[in-house]
Amino acid sequence: MTTSNTYNAIKTQLLAQLAESKSQLATLRGGDVSRAEASAEHFNHAEDSDAQLNSARDLEFAMDAHETDEQSQIMAALQRIETGTYGMCVDCGVQIPMARLQATPSAARCITCQEKLE
Repeated sequence: MTTSNTYNAIKTQLLAQLAESKSQLATLRGGDVSRAEASAEHFNHAEDSDAQLNSARDLEFAMDAHETDEQSQIMAALQRIETGTYGMCVDCGVQIPMARLQATPSAARCITCQEKLE
């Protein structure tokens, strides 16, 4: 498989991941229910303690942030494919190994730079 074909396959995979992430985020947010309505729903349960409510709300916000961040990474990877810079580390410019890109299609950095970042 040529690099072009591989990148096309990765692009298809990224688009599928983006659609799945958007679906998960919509489900997490309650579909058409607004965040305010979802928060109000939590406060309607008088039997729940404040700690339980805060914990559940914090978890929902963390999951929301994770999905939003994942979408940003996927969209950035798609943009790099379009501009021809996909597969090159955004920090040092070296070629990211194909095995890494296939395992983590939204990877923007080589392992060395990613480890420095973390």
